[in-house]
Amino acid sequence: MSSEAIAVVDKLVDRAREAQAGFERGASQERYDCAAKAAAWAILEEARNRTLAELAVQTTGLGNVPDKIVKNHRKTLGLMRDIADAKTFGVVSDNKDTGITEIARPLGVIGAVTPSTNPGATPANNVINALKCGNAIVLSPSPSGVAVCETFVGYVHAEFAKTGVPQDLVQMLPPPGGKAQTQRMLEIVDLAVVTGSQDNVRRAYSSGTPAVGVGAGNVTVIVDETADPTDAAAKIAASKCFDNATSCSSENAVIVLDEIYESFVSAMAKEGGALVAEQPELIERLWPGGKLNKAVLARGAEDMLAGLEMTGQVPLGTRFLAVETEGVGPEHPLSGEKLSLVLALYRARDFTHATEIASRILAHQGAGHSIGLHSALDERALWLGEKLPTCRVIVNQAHCFATGGSFDNGMPFSLSMGCGSWGGNSIDDNLHWRHFTQKSKVIRRISSREPALEDIFADYWSEAGR
Repeated sequence: MSSEAIAVVDKLVDRAREAQAGFERGASQERYDCAAKAAAWAILEEARNRTLAELAVQTTGLGNVPDKIVKNHRKTLGLMRDIADAKTFGVVSDNKDTGITEIARPLGVIGAVTPSTNPGATPANNVINALKCGNAIVLSPSPSGVAVCETFVGYVHAEFAKTGVPQDLVQMLPPPGGKAQTQRMLEIVDLAVVTGSQDNVRRAYSSGTPAVGVGAGNVTVIVDETADPTDAAAKIAASKCFDNATSCSSENAVIVLDEIYESFVSAMAKEGGALVAEQPELIERLWPGGKLNKAVLARGAEDMLAGLEMTGQVPLGTRFLAVETEGVGPEHPLSGEKLSLVLALYRARDFTHATEIASRILAHQGAGHSIGLHSALDERALWLGEKLPTCRVIVNQAHCFATGGSFDNGMPFSLSMGCGSWGGNSIDDNLHWRHFTQKSKVIRRISSREPALEDIFADYWSEAGR
């Protein structure tokens, strides 16, 4: 990387630091909240939302405009609900028993790398969380997401101008950006937040900067014999087809128990899911030369079928393909993430067999992210949470709407899902405002609470001896 390119990034981060220092000096909860609301309104305002959605599809070629409008709106509105009463300034805890008072403090300058799949909603989510906690933020969008990010930042600055919030609190790497400048940004900010390719996540973790990255998605869903096949099929279809399967939480594999397999396939057909057999030519068209076909990637059903040379070979009204398969692993690409309206469909003898298949899929790809279950037996959800390498078990819900937060579940609204140690991540929950703040602690003396050895070890000594 040239010295000029380094200087550009350094200067930009220096400006962010100066703005953040001033923001913190004049801080109050009201000031932080005002800045967060300004950034939220920058994407929630109807005309701006539509412009960002249209620009996203136009420049990335991924997803569709109506669903991106919905995503931009719901994700941002849900986030604002989540943070409405969050206290991120001043004393946030004062415990007389421990003598400890906790004071919320900003982290400083956040560096956020954002993906092409959600070029508007993900930057907005990161910016709002950063501002709510008193930080500045520098965005590094994917190459195809530059125009959307630039437009969004312009909208944010327009809102800042109304209330006197410093514009340098929210910046982005100058177009066209690139890996070298992104790497420099990661190295000199106070926290790196990365959503997108696992290569970017690894680079963030190795940058020397504290980092929060998220793992790969490859959602697997089990439909057991107690599930309502009609309800399960409707939810899976809605989730799979939303925004042309751009979400990391979109179903990639569905495992259906023998007992209801035929009824599920019939219900799925009514939802526009066409059942097809796994064939070498289909695999070759999906992954020509071993890489996912760009003519299929996050495209609508009509374009997807054309890209697979299947136009006219499936029923009219087909919204997605369900490919019957058995294989799992590197030699079986259907068992991995497909980012397209293509679903791998597995058939299981019983629930034990279904969990064995799911476990093999997660070991291949997607460990830590999430798994879904359609069932009337809650104990099976608990079993999956206890036995499989997953941070989330989504029960009887449309997966992509539920995993990142929904108005009818308790998950924080987010577009970035931590996958714990299984996914090589430092967090196991949805990225949210608490990851953008830290605390100073005032520690006072209290009455001594030193225990006697007998208080701790009496039961152990009675069992094992001294």
